[in-house]
Amino acid sequence: MPKKARPAGDGKEEGPVPKQVKVEAACGPSSPLNFDSPSGLFESFISPIKTETFFKEFWEQKPLLIQRDDPALATYYQSLFRLSDLKGLCSWGIYYGRDVNVCRCVHGKKKVLNKDGRVHFLQLRKDFDQKRATIQFHQPQRFKDELWRIQEKLECYFGSLVGSNVYITPAGAQGLPPHYDDVEVFILQLEGEKHWRLYQPTVPLAREYSLEAEDRIGRPTHEFILKPGDLLYFPRGTIHQADTPEGLAHSTHVTISTYQSSSWGDFLLDTISGLVFDTARADVALRAGIPRQLLLQVETTAVATRLSGFLRMLADRLEGTKELPSADMKKDFAMNRLPPYYAGDGAELVAPGGQFPGLDSTVKLQFRDHVVLTVGPDQDPSDETREKMVYVYHSLKNRRDTHMMGNEETESHGLRFPLSHMDALKQIWSSSAISVKDLKLTTDEEKQNLVLSLWTECLIQVV
Repeated sequence: MPKKARPAGDGKEEGPVPKQVKVEAACGPSSPLNFDSPSGLFESFISPIKTETFFKEFWEQKPLLIQRDDPALATYYQSLFRLSDLKGLCSWGIYYGRDVNVCRCVHGKKKVLNKDGRVHFLQLRKDFDQKRATIQFHQPQRFKDELWRIQEKLECYFGSLVGSNVYITPAGAQGLPPHYDDVEVFILQLEGEKHWRLYQPTVPLAREYSLEAEDRIGRPTHEFILKPGDLLYFPRGTIHQADTPEGLAHSTHVTISTYQSSSWGDFLLDTISGLVFDTARADVALRAGIPRQLLLQVETTAVATRLSGFLRMLADRLEGTKELPSADMKKDFAMNRLPPYYAGDGAELVAPGGQFPGLDSTVKLQFRDHVVLTVGPDQDPSDETREKMVYVYHSLKNRRDTHMMGNEETESHGLRFPLSHMDALKQIWSSSAISVKDLKLTTDEEKQNLVLSLWTECLIQVV
Protein backbone atom coordinates (compact mmCIF):
# COMPACT_ATOMS: atom_id res chain seq x y z
CA MET A 1 0.00 0.00 0.00
CA PRO A 2 1.44 3.40 -0.91
CA LYS A 3 2.35 5.64 1.97
CA LYS A 4 -0.41 8.10 2.75
CA ALA A 5 0.54 11.53 1.49
CA ARG A 6 1.05 14.28 4.03
CA PRO A 7 -0.23 17.78 3.31
CA ALA A 8 2.42 20.22 2.16
CA GLY A 9 3.62 22.55 4.91
CA ASP A 10 0.88 23.14 7.45
CA GLY A 11 -1.73 21.37 5.34
CA LYS A 12 -2.97 24.51 3.66
CA GLU A 13 -2.86 25.22 -0.04
CA GLU A 14 0.33 26.79 -1.31
CA GLY A 15 1.10 28.78 -4.41
CA PRO A 16 -1.63 30.17 -6.68
CA VAL A 17 -4.66 28.67 -4.97
CA PRO A 18 -7.46 27.62 -7.31
CA LYS A 19 -10.66 29.58 -7.00
CA GLN A 20 -12.83 28.13 -4.25
CA VAL A 21 -16.54 28.80 -4.17
CA LYS A 22 -18.79 28.01 -1.26
CA VAL A 23 -22.36 27.62 -2.45
CA GLU A 24 -25.31 27.66 -0.09
CA ALA A 25 -27.81 24.84 -0.23
CA ALA A 26 -30.34 25.44 -2.97
CA CYS A 27 -34.00 24.50 -3.08
CA GLY A 28 -34.86 23.29 -6.53
CA PRO A 29 -35.81 20.35 -8.73
CA SER A 30 -34.18 16.93 -8.48
CA SER A 31 -31.84 17.86 -11.35
CA PRO A 32 -29.99 21.08 -10.49
CA LEU A 33 -28.56 21.41 -14.00
CA ASN A 34 -30.22 23.44 -16.75
CA PHE A 35 -30.72 21.32 -19.88
CA ASP A 36 -32.65 23.93 -21.87
CA SER A 37 -29.59 24.74 -24.01
CA PRO A 38 -25.89 23.85 -24.23
CA SER A 39 -24.89 27.25 -22.82
CA GLY A 40 -27.46 26.91 -20.03
CA LEU A 41 -26.10 23.49 -19.13
CA PHE A 42 -22.51 24.70 -18.90
CA GLU A 43 -23.48 27.77 -16.89
CA SER A 44 -25.27 25.58 -14.34
CA PHE A 45 -22.43 23.02 -14.48
CA ILE A 46 -19.86 25.53 -13.17
CA SER A 47 -22.29 27.61 -11.09
CA PRO A 48 -21.86 30.05 -9.40
CA ILE A 49 -18.82 30.93 -11.53
CA LYS A 50 -19.94 32.88 -14.58
CA THR A 51 -19.08 31.51 -17.99
CA GLU A 52 -17.28 34.70 -19.03
CA THR A 53 -15.15 34.58 -15.89
CA PHE A 54 -14.32 30.92 -16.41
CA PHE A 55 -12.98 31.39 -19.93
CA LYS A 56 -11.21 34.63 -19.12
CA GLU A 57 -9.44 33.49 -15.94
CA PHE A 58 -9.28 29.67 -15.84
CA TRP A 59 -9.72 27.87 -19.18
CA GLU A 60 -6.31 26.59 -20.37
CA GLN A 61 -4.70 28.73 -17.65
CA LYS A 62 -5.14 27.44 -14.08
CA PRO A 63 -7.24 25.13 -11.91
CA LEU A 64 -10.66 26.01 -10.56
CA LEU A 65 -12.03 24.40 -7.40
CA ILE A 66 -15.73 24.81 -6.59
CA GLN A 67 -16.67 23.47 -3.16
CA ARG A 68 -20.40 23.31 -2.62
CA ASP A 69 -22.52 22.91 0.48
CA ASP A 70 -25.58 21.70 -1.40
CA PRO A 71 -27.23 18.41 -0.29
CA ALA A 72 -29.50 18.39 -3.35
CA LEU A 73 -26.54 18.68 -5.72
CA ALA A 74 -24.60 16.04 -3.78
CA THR A 75 -27.56 13.66 -4.05
CA TYR A 76 -27.81 14.33 -7.78
CA TYR A 77 -24.09 13.72 -8.29
CA GLN A 78 -24.34 10.44 -6.40
CA SER A 79 -27.07 9.31 -8.80
CA LEU A 80 -24.70 9.63 -11.78
CA PHE A 81 -22.65 6.56 -10.79
CA ARG A 82 -22.33 4.50 -7.60
CA LEU A 83 -20.18 1.58 -6.52
CA SER A 84 -23.42 -0.40 -6.24
CA ASP A 85 -24.07 0.13 -9.98
CA LEU A 86 -21.22 -2.24 -10.86
CA LYS A 87 -23.20 -5.37 -9.99
CA GLY A 88 -25.87 -4.61 -12.56
CA LEU A 89 -23.34 -3.49 -15.17
CA CYS A 90 -21.39 -6.74 -14.78
CA SER A 91 -24.57 -8.70 -15.45
CA TRP A 92 -24.96 -6.89 -18.77
CA GLY A 93 -21.61 -8.13 -20.00
CA ILE A 94 -18.55 -5.90 -19.61
CA TYR A 95 -14.90 -6.83 -20.22
CA TYR A 96 -11.49 -6.11 -18.74
CA GLY A 97 -9.46 -3.66 -20.75
CA ARG A 98 -12.33 -2.49 -22.92
CA ASP A 99 -14.78 -1.45 -20.20
CA VAL A 100 -12.93 -1.78 -16.91
CA ASN A 101 -9.38 -1.43 -15.63
CA VAL A 102 -8.38 -2.59 -12.16
CA CYS A 103 -5.20 -0.94 -10.93
CA ARG A 104 -3.14 0.29 -7.98
CA CYS A 105 -0.36 2.80 -7.53
CA VAL A 106 2.54 0.92 -5.92
CA HIS A 107 5.74 2.88 -5.12
CA GLY A 108 4.90 5.48 -7.76
CA LYS A 109 4.17 2.87 -10.46
CA LYS A 110 0.86 1.81 -11.95
CA LYS A 111 0.12 -1.88 -11.37
CA VAL A 112 -2.68 -3.31 -13.53
CA LEU A 113 -4.62 -6.20 -11.98
CA ASN A 114 -6.92 -6.99 -14.90
CA LYS A 115 -8.08 -10.54 -15.48
CA ASP A 116 -8.91 -11.93 -18.92
CA GLY A 117 -12.29 -11.72 -20.58
CA ARG A 118 -15.59 -10.86 -18.97
CA VAL A 119 -15.79 -9.03 -15.64
CA HIS A 120 -17.50 -10.88 -12.79
CA PHE A 121 -18.74 -8.74 -9.95
CA LEU A 122 -17.58 -11.01 -7.11
CA GLN A 123 -14.00 -11.01 -8.43
CA LEU A 124 -14.12 -7.25 -9.01
CA ARG A 125 -15.35 -6.64 -5.47
CA LYS A 126 -12.69 -9.01 -4.09
CA ASP A 127 -9.89 -7.05 -5.80
CA PHE A 128 -11.45 -3.82 -4.55
CA ASP A 129 -11.78 -4.96 -0.92
CA GLN A 130 -8.73 -7.19 -0.48
CA LYS A 131 -6.18 -5.73 -2.90
CA ARG A 132 -7.36 -2.13 -2.36
CA ALA A 133 -7.52 -1.69 -6.11
CA THR A 134 -9.09 1.20 -7.98
CA ILE A 135 -11.83 0.36 -10.46
CA GLN A 136 -11.71 2.53 -13.58
CA PHE A 137 -14.90 2.31 -15.64
CA HIS A 138 -14.53 3.55 -19.22
CA GLN A 139 -17.10 5.81 -20.86
CA PRO A 140 -20.04 5.23 -18.48
CA GLN A 141 -22.27 7.50 -20.58
CA ARG A 142 -22.82 4.39 -22.71
CA PHE A 143 -24.83 2.93 -19.83
CA LYS A 144 -25.89 5.82 -17.59
CA ASP A 145 -28.59 8.02 -19.10
CA GLU A 146 -27.92 11.14 -17.04
CA LEU A 147 -24.24 11.15 -18.00
CA TRP A 148 -25.32 10.78 -21.64
CA ARG A 149 -27.62 13.76 -21.13
CA ILE A 150 -24.84 15.89 -19.63
CA GLN A 151 -22.10 14.93 -22.10
CA GLU A 152 -24.31 15.31 -25.16
CA LYS A 153 -25.05 18.91 -24.15
CA LEU A 154 -21.35 19.56 -23.40
CA GLU A 155 -20.37 18.26 -26.85
CA CYS A 156 -22.82 20.76 -28.34
CA TYR A 157 -21.35 23.51 -26.17
CA PHE A 158 -17.67 22.85 -26.84
CA GLY A 159 -17.97 21.56 -30.41
CA SER A 160 -15.57 18.82 -29.36
CA LEU A 161 -15.88 15.22 -28.19
CA VAL A 162 -16.57 14.80 -24.47
CA GLY A 163 -15.57 11.53 -22.81
CA SER A 164 -15.70 10.31 -19.23
CA ASN A 165 -14.21 7.77 -16.85
CA VAL A 166 -15.37 6.78 -13.38
CA TYR A 167 -12.77 6.02 -10.68
CA ILE A 168 -13.78 4.09 -7.56
CA THR A 169 -11.00 3.87 -4.95
CA PRO A 170 -11.13 2.22 -1.49
CA ALA A 171 -10.05 4.02 1.68
CA GLY A 172 -6.31 4.49 2.12
CA ALA A 173 -5.52 3.70 -1.51
CA GLN A 174 -4.40 5.40 -4.73
CA GLY A 175 -5.10 4.12 -8.21
CA LEU A 176 -2.79 6.10 -10.49
CA PRO A 177 0.70 7.61 -10.09
CA PRO A 178 1.35 11.31 -10.84
CA HIS A 179 0.61 12.07 -14.47
CA TYR A 180 -0.79 14.66 -16.86
CA ASP A 181 -3.37 14.38 -19.62
CA ASP A 182 -3.91 15.78 -23.10
CA VAL A 183 -7.49 16.87 -22.32
CA GLU A 184 -9.29 19.59 -20.38
CA VAL A 185 -10.54 17.90 -17.21
CA PHE A 186 -13.65 18.41 -15.08
CA ILE A 187 -13.85 16.26 -11.92
CA LEU A 188 -17.22 15.65 -10.25
CA GLN A 189 -17.01 14.06 -6.80
CA LEU A 190 -19.87 11.55 -6.52
CA GLU A 191 -19.31 9.44 -3.37
CA GLY A 192 -16.98 9.76 -0.37
CA GLU A 193 -13.94 12.05 -0.33
CA LYS A 194 -10.81 12.31 -2.46
CA HIS A 195 -7.51 13.97 -1.54
CA TRP A 196 -6.03 15.80 -4.54
CA ARG A 197 -2.60 17.24 -5.24
CA LEU A 198 -1.87 19.37 -8.31
CA TYR A 199 1.59 20.37 -9.56
CA GLN A 200 3.08 22.89 -11.95
CA PRO A 201 2.92 21.63 -15.56
CA THR A 202 6.18 20.58 -17.16
CA VAL A 203 4.44 20.71 -20.57
CA PRO A 204 1.72 23.40 -20.62
CA LEU A 205 -1.31 22.43 -22.73
CA ALA A 206 0.24 19.02 -23.36
CA ARG A 207 -0.63 17.12 -26.54
CA GLU A 208 -0.16 13.66 -25.03
CA TYR A 209 -0.61 11.72 -21.78
CA SER A 210 2.49 11.09 -19.68
CA LEU A 211 3.49 9.74 -16.27
CA GLU A 212 5.75 11.89 -14.09
CA ALA A 213 8.19 10.60 -11.47
CA GLU A 214 7.48 11.77 -7.92
CA ASP A 215 11.01 13.14 -7.50
CA ARG A 216 10.63 15.41 -10.55
CA ILE A 217 7.37 17.20 -9.83
CA GLY A 218 8.31 19.15 -6.68
CA ARG A 219 5.82 20.32 -4.10
CA PRO A 220 2.09 20.56 -4.85
CA THR A 221 0.84 23.96 -5.96
CA HIS A 222 -2.64 23.00 -4.73
CA GLU A 223 -3.88 20.45 -2.20
CA PHE A 224 -7.47 19.88 -1.09
CA ILE A 225 -10.24 17.38 -0.37
CA LEU A 226 -13.19 16.94 -2.74
CA LYS A 227 -16.58 16.01 -1.29
CA PRO A 228 -19.85 15.02 -3.03
CA GLY A 229 -21.19 17.93 -5.06
CA ASP A 230 -17.74 19.53 -5.53
CA LEU A 231 -16.26 20.26 -8.97
CA LEU A 232 -12.62 20.59 -9.96
CA TYR A 233 -11.33 21.83 -13.32
CA PHE A 234 -7.74 21.84 -14.52
CA PRO A 235 -6.12 22.42 -17.94
CA ARG A 236 -4.41 19.73 -19.99
CA GLY A 237 -0.81 19.29 -18.89
CA THR A 238 -1.60 19.80 -15.20
CA ILE A 239 0.27 17.14 -13.21
CA HIS A 240 -2.02 15.52 -10.64
CA GLN A 241 -2.54 12.58 -8.31
CA ALA A 242 -5.33 11.66 -5.90
CA ASP A 243 -5.96 9.18 -3.08
CA THR A 244 -8.83 8.24 -0.78
CA PRO A 245 -8.10 9.20 2.85
CA GLU A 246 -7.72 6.44 5.47
CA GLY A 247 -10.62 5.62 7.74
CA LEU A 248 -13.33 6.86 5.35
CA ALA A 249 -15.68 5.20 2.90
CA HIS A 250 -14.60 4.58 -0.67
CA SER A 251 -14.41 7.48 -3.14
CA THR A 252 -16.19 7.66 -6.48
CA HIS A 253 -15.56 10.45 -8.94
CA VAL A 254 -16.18 10.93 -12.64
CA THR A 255 -13.66 12.64 -14.89
CA ILE A 256 -15.33 14.46 -17.78
CA SER A 257 -12.80 15.44 -20.43
CA THR A 258 -12.76 17.37 -23.69
CA TYR A 259 -10.61 19.25 -26.25
CA GLN A 260 -8.34 16.37 -27.18
CA SER A 261 -6.55 17.26 -30.45
CA SER A 262 -8.55 20.49 -30.72
CA SER A 263 -5.73 23.04 -30.81
CA TRP A 264 -4.95 25.65 -33.46
CA GLY A 265 -2.14 23.36 -34.56
CA ASP A 266 -4.61 20.53 -35.13
CA PHE A 267 -6.97 22.81 -37.03
CA LEU A 268 -4.13 24.11 -39.19
CA LEU A 269 -3.09 20.57 -40.06
CA ASP A 270 -6.71 19.79 -40.90
CA THR A 271 -7.22 22.74 -43.25
CA ILE A 272 -3.80 23.00 -44.90
CA SER A 273 -4.17 19.91 -47.09
CA GLY A 274 -7.39 21.19 -48.64
CA LEU A 275 -5.87 24.64 -49.10
CA VAL A 276 -2.82 23.19 -50.86
CA PHE A 277 -5.07 21.06 -53.09
CA ASP A 278 -7.16 24.08 -54.15
CA THR A 279 -4.11 26.31 -54.68
CA ALA A 280 -2.31 23.69 -56.77
CA ARG A 281 -5.31 23.49 -59.09
CA ALA A 282 -5.14 27.26 -59.64
CA ASP A 283 -1.37 27.89 -59.66
CA VAL A 284 1.04 26.03 -61.92
CA ALA A 285 3.97 26.82 -59.57
CA LEU A 286 2.68 24.26 -57.07
CA ARG A 287 2.26 21.68 -59.83
CA ALA A 288 5.89 21.95 -60.96
CA GLY A 289 8.14 19.05 -59.98
CA ILE A 290 10.60 19.26 -57.10
CA PRO A 291 14.31 19.43 -58.06
CA ARG A 292 16.02 16.22 -59.08
CA GLN A 293 17.55 14.28 -56.18
CA LEU A 294 15.95 16.61 -53.60
CA LEU A 295 15.07 13.65 -51.38
CA LEU A 296 18.75 12.62 -51.35
CA GLN A 297 20.12 16.01 -50.29
CA VAL A 298 21.39 16.85 -46.81
CA GLU A 299 21.56 20.65 -47.14
CA THR A 300 18.07 22.02 -47.80
CA THR A 301 18.42 25.77 -47.07
CA ALA A 302 17.45 26.77 -50.59
CA VAL A 303 14.44 24.47 -50.50
CA ALA A 304 13.29 25.97 -47.20
CA THR A 305 13.39 29.41 -48.80
CA ARG A 306 11.24 28.15 -51.70
CA LEU A 307 8.76 26.54 -49.29
CA SER A 308 8.53 29.82 -47.35
CA GLY A 309 7.43 31.50 -50.56
CA PHE A 310 4.75 28.86 -51.11
CA LEU A 311 3.52 29.31 -47.55
CA ARG A 312 3.17 33.06 -48.09
CA MET A 313 1.19 32.28 -51.25
CA LEU A 314 -1.10 29.99 -49.24
CA ALA A 315 -1.52 32.66 -46.54
CA ASP A 316 -2.59 35.22 -49.17
CA ARG A 317 -5.07 32.75 -50.62
CA LEU A 318 -6.39 31.86 -47.16
CA GLU A 319 -7.26 35.47 -46.37
CA GLY A 320 -9.57 35.57 -49.36
CA THR A 321 -11.20 32.20 -48.73
CA LYS A 322 -14.91 32.25 -47.83
CA GLU A 323 -15.26 28.56 -47.07
CA LEU A 324 -12.44 26.93 -45.13
CA PRO A 325 -11.83 23.38 -46.31
CA SER A 326 -11.85 20.81 -43.50
CA ALA A 327 -10.27 17.49 -44.27
CA ASP A 328 -11.24 15.51 -41.20
CA MET A 329 -12.01 17.41 -37.98
CA LYS A 330 -15.63 18.34 -38.68
CA LYS A 331 -16.44 14.95 -40.16
CA ASP A 332 -14.73 13.05 -37.33
CA PHE A 333 -16.57 15.10 -34.71
CA ALA A 334 -19.95 14.42 -36.32
CA MET A 335 -19.15 10.72 -36.79
CA ASN A 336 -17.95 10.03 -33.26
CA ARG A 337 -20.05 12.19 -30.96
CA LEU A 338 -23.12 11.19 -28.96
CA PRO A 339 -26.55 11.15 -30.61
CA PRO A 340 -29.17 13.57 -29.27
CA TYR A 341 -30.42 12.66 -25.81
CA TYR A 342 -33.98 11.40 -25.56
CA ALA A 343 -35.90 10.27 -22.49
CA GLY A 344 -37.84 7.04 -22.12
CA ASP A 345 -37.62 3.55 -23.53
CA GLY A 346 -38.02 2.38 -27.09
CA ALA A 347 -36.64 3.61 -30.41
CA GLU A 348 -34.81 6.88 -30.83
CA LEU A 349 -37.21 9.78 -31.28
CA VAL A 350 -35.66 11.20 -34.44
CA ALA A 351 -38.06 11.49 -37.37
CA PRO A 352 -38.87 13.85 -40.25
CA GLY A 353 -40.52 16.95 -38.86
CA GLY A 354 -43.99 17.93 -40.01
CA GLN A 355 -45.68 17.25 -43.32
CA PHE A 356 -44.03 16.53 -46.67
CA PRO A 357 -42.25 19.75 -47.82
CA GLY A 358 -43.22 21.56 -50.99
CA LEU A 359 -42.36 24.78 -52.78
CA ASP A 360 -44.89 26.74 -50.70
CA SER A 361 -43.68 25.28 -47.38
CA THR A 362 -41.83 27.11 -44.65
CA VAL A 363 -39.04 25.09 -43.08
CA LYS A 364 -36.61 25.39 -40.20
CA LEU A 365 -33.56 23.50 -39.04
CA GLN A 366 -33.95 20.94 -36.25
CA PHE A 367 -31.11 19.41 -34.19
CA ARG A 368 -29.00 22.46 -35.10
CA ASP A 369 -26.30 21.57 -32.59
CA HIS A 370 -25.86 18.11 -34.12
CA VAL A 371 -25.15 19.17 -37.72
CA VAL A 372 -21.98 20.53 -39.35
CA LEU A 373 -21.36 21.97 -42.81
CA THR A 374 -18.04 21.62 -44.53
CA VAL A 375 -16.58 22.06 -48.01
CA GLY A 376 -14.26 19.57 -49.62
CA PRO A 377 -13.38 17.82 -52.85
CA ASP A 378 -15.84 15.28 -54.22
CA GLN A 379 -15.13 11.97 -52.51
CA ASP A 380 -16.59 9.93 -55.36
CA PRO A 381 -13.60 7.92 -56.71
CA SER A 382 -15.21 7.75 -60.17
CA ASP A 383 -15.16 11.56 -60.49
CA GLU A 384 -11.72 12.49 -61.82
CA THR A 385 -12.44 16.24 -61.80
CA ARG A 386 -12.76 16.26 -57.96
CA GLU A 387 -15.02 19.32 -57.90
CA LYS A 388 -15.66 20.90 -54.52
CA MET A 389 -18.83 19.82 -52.78
CA VAL A 390 -20.77 20.84 -49.67
CA TYR A 391 -21.03 18.09 -47.06
CA VAL A 392 -23.69 18.03 -44.35
CA TYR A 393 -22.69 15.64 -41.56
CA HIS A 394 -24.85 14.87 -38.54
CA SER A 395 -24.92 12.65 -35.46
CA LEU A 396 -28.64 11.76 -35.37
CA LYS A 397 -27.99 8.11 -36.19
CA ASN A 398 -24.83 7.65 -34.12
CA ARG A 399 -24.58 4.78 -31.67
CA ARG A 400 -24.34 5.68 -28.02
CA ASP A 401 -22.91 2.27 -27.08
CA THR A 402 -19.70 2.87 -29.08
CA HIS A 403 -19.11 6.48 -28.02
CA MET A 404 -15.41 7.23 -27.40
CA MET A 405 -14.50 3.54 -27.68
CA GLY A 406 -12.24 3.82 -30.73
CA ASN A 407 -14.56 1.79 -32.91
CA GLU A 408 -13.02 1.52 -36.39
CA GLU A 409 -16.37 0.61 -37.93
CA THR A 410 -17.92 4.02 -37.24
CA GLU A 411 -19.62 5.40 -40.34
CA SER A 412 -20.55 8.94 -41.26
CA HIS A 413 -24.13 10.04 -41.76
CA GLY A 414 -25.12 12.94 -43.96
CA LEU A 415 -25.60 14.40 -47.40
CA ARG A 416 -23.56 16.11 -50.11
CA PHE A 417 -24.60 18.88 -52.47
CA PRO A 418 -22.98 20.88 -55.27
CA LEU A 419 -21.09 23.95 -54.10
CA SER A 420 -23.81 26.08 -55.75
CA HIS A 421 -26.15 25.01 -52.92
CA MET A 422 -24.04 26.61 -50.18
CA ASP A 423 -25.90 29.93 -50.08
CA ALA A 424 -29.27 28.18 -49.79
CA LEU A 425 -27.95 25.96 -47.00
CA LYS A 426 -26.62 29.01 -45.18
CA GLN A 427 -30.07 30.59 -45.45
CA ILE A 428 -31.61 27.59 -43.72
CA TRP A 429 -28.87 27.50 -41.07
CA SER A 430 -29.09 31.22 -40.28
CA SER A 431 -32.89 31.64 -40.31
CA SER A 432 -35.38 30.76 -37.60
CA ALA A 433 -37.67 29.75 -40.49
CA ILE A 434 -37.60 30.34 -44.26
CA SER A 435 -39.90 29.82 -47.22
CA VAL A 436 -38.67 27.19 -49.67
CA LYS A 437 -39.31 29.45 -52.64
CA ASP A 438 -37.03 32.11 -51.13
CA LEU A 439 -33.97 29.84 -51.21
CA LYS A 440 -31.09 31.10 -53.38
CA LEU A 441 -31.17 28.41 -56.04
CA THR A 442 -31.74 28.75 -59.79
CA THR A 443 -34.78 26.50 -60.27
CA ASP A 444 -37.80 25.46 -58.23
CA GLU A 445 -36.79 21.84 -58.77
CA GLU A 446 -33.44 22.45 -57.05
CA LYS A 447 -35.20 24.12 -54.12
CA GLN A 448 -37.65 21.24 -53.69
CA ASN A 449 -34.96 18.57 -54.02
CA LEU A 450 -32.77 20.30 -51.41
CA VAL A 451 -35.46 20.56 -48.75
CA LEU A 452 -36.74 17.06 -49.49
CA SER A 453 -33.24 15.63 -48.95
CA LEU A 454 -32.83 17.52 -45.67
CA TRP A 455 -36.34 16.58 -44.50
CA THR A 456 -35.85 12.89 -45.28
CA GLU A 457 -32.60 12.99 -43.29
CA CYS A 458 -34.59 14.53 -40.35
CA LEU A 459 -32.56 17.75 -40.47
CA ILE A 460 -35.43 20.16 -41.10
CA GLN A 461 -39.09 20.36 -40.18
CA VAL A 462 -42.03 21.95 -41.93
CA VAL A 463 -43.69 24.65 -39.84
